[in-house]
Amino acid sequence: MAERPVPALPDHPRVVNVGLPLFAEAVRSQGADVASVDWRIPADGDPAVVAALRRLSGPRAGVVDTANTEVLRRLDRGAPELVDVVPAGSVIPVLADGRVLLHCGPPIEVDRLVDPLRRSLAAAACAEGWADSPDRAKAMLDAGELQLESANDHGVVVPMATAMGPRTPVWVVTLADADVTTFAPVGQGSGDVAWFGRDTPGAVDRLVLLRDAVGPVLGQAVRTYGPIDVMALAAQAVAMGDDVHVRTQAATNLLLRNLLPALVGGDHPRRVEVASFLSANHLLFLSLAMAAARALTTWAGQVEHTSVVLGMTRNGTDFAARLGRGSSWHRTAAPPVGAALFQPGHGAEDAAPDIGDSAVLELVGLGGAAAAGSPAVAQLVGGTMADAARLTEDLAMVCVGRSTRFTIPFWGMRGSPLAVDARAVVELGITPQITTGILHSSDGSGQIGAGVASAPLDVFTSALLELDESLRP
Repeated sequence: MAERPVPALPDHPRVVNVGLPLFAEAVRSQGADVASVDWRIPADGDPAVVAALRRLSGPRAGVVDTANTEVLRRLDRGAPELVDVVPAGSVIPVLADGRVLLHCGPPIEVDRLVDPLRRSLAAAACAEGWADSPDRAKAMLDAGELQLESANDHGVVVPMATAMGPRTPVWVVTLADADVTTFAPVGQGSGDVAWFGRDTPGAVDRLVLLRDAVGPVLGQAVRTYGPIDVMALAAQAVAMGDDVHVRTQAATNLLLRNLLPALVGGDHPRRVEVASFLSANHLLFLSLAMAAARALTTWAGQVEHTSVVLGMTRNGTDFAARLGRGSSWHRTAAPPVGAALFQPGHGAEDAAPDIGDSAVLELVGLGGAAAAGSPAVAQLVGGTMADAARLTEDLAMVCVGRSTRFTIPFWGMRGSPLAVDARAVVELGITPQITTGILHSSDGSGQIGAGVASAPLDVFTSALLELDESLRP
């Protein structure tokens, strides 16, 4: 029997190392070329989670993939329209009676409120006329005289530490073909404002300005102009450098350009004062985009058996996420905001945990999903467009597809990642990155910076296990 030839070893080996970077470093130190693959055991090797992944990506994949295809279509093709601006109590039933305030994030007990949200609730109570001072409002909160409700439970999304009552003006957004209507408060602007966790006289005055003047002027203008395709404006803005989360400058300008004739032609006695406010409010489009995103996720959330994440929200204490129809909210502690850029004199030790409902934007192809085209995000994550692109590229690894409307010039005109798949999130350990502002944790000084928060992995694991259980024979 002939002997098999012994293969010759190369003089200069090229090595592929899978996992354990220590091995790659050892080979590299000996002068060899190494391609290192960042591989990890899915779900840290948890047997129950690995088994669920095996079922949801194997025998049950057909059902889940079919659902995900429909969810992707709805997120990508839905066209939410702005149709009105009205007082919240006229369209949100829970606000019609009693002293009820809506807040960001999942439901929370008064004794677990973070300081910025507590201050915002107090300012809102003062603006409603229920209390004559923030201290009195806080006493009412502690005594149970004010009812707290999660905005998310009522088709409403609110940015940062926003709290809102029945007289708060809200954007009314409809997805007519799906019979979906959603709401978000008109943005308060920058500076001394309650949504940044301030309860000063100036913050209360800003809420009163919105209630008495900005809301009525905008409402008249929107009704005169007619329905506005919100995501069409967002798509233009992404091409102009907005991520439509940290930066909404272009989108706000486009919105005001459309409304300008109706704003100028209005007859409200305070329209000039309102025009001054609007011209300085570069974040005006943020909450409108959130309402439109919530309309899309609400429609997509009617699909059963999907593994796509259709809810992410935070109240500064808890972070919560959920999938589609039949899914519960899964909670964990709200994360800190990392990759942060702080104002002078402030640092991570001053920062409140991540807060607000605006993470809904990352679920529809905006925010961190559109970071690759946003110079504003680049400043937060390293300073270059390549740094910003990494956020988008990482998210693309765990998404079902890409947007056909949010195309990013700096990213080769590719569409932003769309439809976050909890299966991929859990398998790869890559969670959505949320571009967001940072509030002071305790002194009421407001926004102290901006950064990127990483969504906690454990809520997606819990949601995945719930989906797996729901598909059991």
